[in-house]
Amino acid sequence: MDNRRAEPGTTWAGTHAYTAATLHRPDTLDEVRRIVAAATHIRALGSRHSFHDLADSPGDLISLERVDPEIDIDPDARTVTVGAAVRYGDLAVALDRAGWALGAMASLPHISVAGATATATHGSGDATGNLASAVVRLELITADGDLLTLSRGDADFPGAVVHLGALGIVTRVTLAVEPSYEVRQWVRRDVPWADLLGDFDAITSAAQSVSVFTRFGDIAGRVWMKSRDTAEPDAPWGVPATVEQHPIDGLDAVNCTAQLGRPGPWYDRLPHFRMGFTPSVGAEIQSEYLVPRAHAVAAITALRGLGEAMAPVLQVSEIRTVAADDLWLSAAEGGDRVAFHLTFAREPDAVRALLPRIEDALDPFDARPHWGKWFTTGPGRLATLYPRLGDFAELAGRLDPQGCFRNDYLDRTVLPR
Repeated sequence: MDNRRAEPGTTWAGTHAYTAATLHRPDTLDEVRRIVAAATHIRALGSRHSFHDLADSPGDLISLERVDPEIDIDPDARTVTVGAAVRYGDLAVALDRAGWALGAMASLPHISVAGATATATHGSGDATGNLASAVVRLELITADGDLLTLSRGDADFPGAVVHLGALGIVTRVTLAVEPSYEVRQWVRRDVPWADLLGDFDAITSAAQSVSVFTRFGDIAGRVWMKSRDTAEPDAPWGVPATVEQHPIDGLDAVNCTAQLGRPGPWYDRLPHFRMGFTPSVGAEIQSEYLVPRAHAVAAITALRGLGEAMAPVLQVSEIRTVAADDLWLSAAEGGDRVAFHLTFAREPDAVRALLPRIEDALDPFDARPHWGKWFTTGPGRLATLYPRLGDFAELAGRLDPQGCFRNDYLDRTVLPR
């Protein structure tokens, strides 16, 4: 049975109202294949955590929430295969019960596996790749309704993992896993700029996952350290937090994962926010730019120069590190990166006016925007930032020659007409 409703609604943060006329909600894989084969234009709608029209369609949308949600663990291969719409928080609980874990989690466990990997969403860590780098196989439905499987080692695989929905409707994703582990997290408050800029590498290597939260004011801010080790990292920067912290000043930490060195399962410490609560602030706009690791201090200095301009709308910025990978449209393709995540108040006109100034400041450092968040970088500049973008366009043309999966977002970014 093909279930549908006329109003697909908005993104999680209310930053985009979907314009697609129909949202399909099939129950089986065969229904998905029939719907896709019959569609002129169609896109997959996941957990709605993008902040713009990435997932929108000039035709139909399709949700896979009811399709094949099984979680299949292969202990010999050290992999797990999940339905596209499964959320990381739900997957993590099932993995941990079976004695397995993922190597990374994003800040929010509420995002879907297919959506997060398709946009190269990431966690934090000098040696930790983004979520897409854990993908070892994916299944997708092409425009003619056929089921295509791509695995590591296949020629098209590095181009297909971070696909932005341009290649088909992903139905199942296989991820690498490892034995389960515990994590503790500690927070250092009031870290001065002299320490962050003078000791950046030491700070980001102090634990397996490190985040710096700042508003680019008089002090750098707070350093979050998430460690598999039992001992608190030797961190001489700032002041140890003695009560639990929220990344945004003045907000209650009740929705955050436990701190103060209390041990807990990896899935309830690596994210900043707990699965059972409303994530982050909600009414917000996010942008994010990733620069080569070598430019970290210079890029921080450039953003500090915009501190006063950002202050009226900036809620918080998170600085994280991400390890290199070989996925064509990954922001970490070709080298280690430092990510500058910016959470703004939901004031779209003010943010739109600010983004070009931020991008100009970061442009000398070859800043790549996060695909799921607001940016104004044009297709010409994106083509210089992503050397395999032409190869991706060829792959999209080969798998979707009629443009069934195209939309306005793709037209103005990676697949300009």
